[in-house]
Amino acid sequence: MNCQQAKPLIDAYADGELEASAILELEQHLHGCPACAAALRNVQNLKQALKQDAFYFTAPAELERRIRAQLPASVNAVPQRSGWISNWNWLTTAMSGAFAVCLALLVGVTLSRSSPEQALTREVVSSHIRSLIPGHTLDVVSTDQHTVKPWFNGKVDFSPPVKNLAAQEFPLVGGRLDYLNGRNVAALVFQRHKHVINLFVWPASVKAFGPSASAPLRGFNVIHWSDGQMNFWAVSDLNQSELMEFVRDFAAGKTVGP
Repeated sequence: MNCQQAKPLIDAYADGELEASAILELEQHLHGCPACAAALRNVQNLKQALKQDAFYFTAPAELERRIRAQLPASVNAVPQRSGWISNWNWLTTAMSGAFAVCLALLVGVTLSRSSPEQALTREVVSSHIRSLIPGHTLDVVSTDQHTVKPWFNGKVDFSPPVKNLAAQEFPLVGGRLDYLNGRNVAALVFQRHKHVINLFVWPASVKAFGPSASAPLRGFNVIHWSDGQMNFWAVSDLNQSELMEFVRDFAAGKTVGP
């Protein structure tokens, strides 16, 4: 196994998702390749840093009202019973009922906020952050779309549209192979001044739809759309208006032929 074969496997290896048949071969390569071993350490360090800033959801303000509304009236009303044993029995019963209702509501809130699209948005942002590690941004370095597009031949099972938007001040700087949504994807890399824009591309399974901006995540803006043939996810620390300008320029630009 050489570095070109090993590099796309490092992320899956770090996530514990690499097939057993490839683990031994990759580990043998890592033992003899300081560059790939350093890339693995960078990914592991980044994963650890991301875990320290995990996502937390604050319960809605009306959670108490909703809990009380679903509890029996006898629980909401403080009983006038004497004796600490009776009070203790009432308290434990009330707490058990409240805990069950609270748990059900919190599970509902969490599920409602964790849609497949939001999960993919987090995955896209994580891939963008990983790409910012020095030496991990580009596999092919070129401002020429006629060089970048053929580079993906044999590395992905589709032909990504490649455009150079230098005239619109979004120059193409290269591309790389990445892994998103359970598959290999093409990552086209553009710049706006010193800001990196990753455009992830893979075949679409849904009808075409226009640009849709997600809420900023970890300081990054994300916009995705589909032309009916390909999915496009653009992510950058550019402000949302400039990233939307990039999206519109890319959608309107001339595509390089096969």
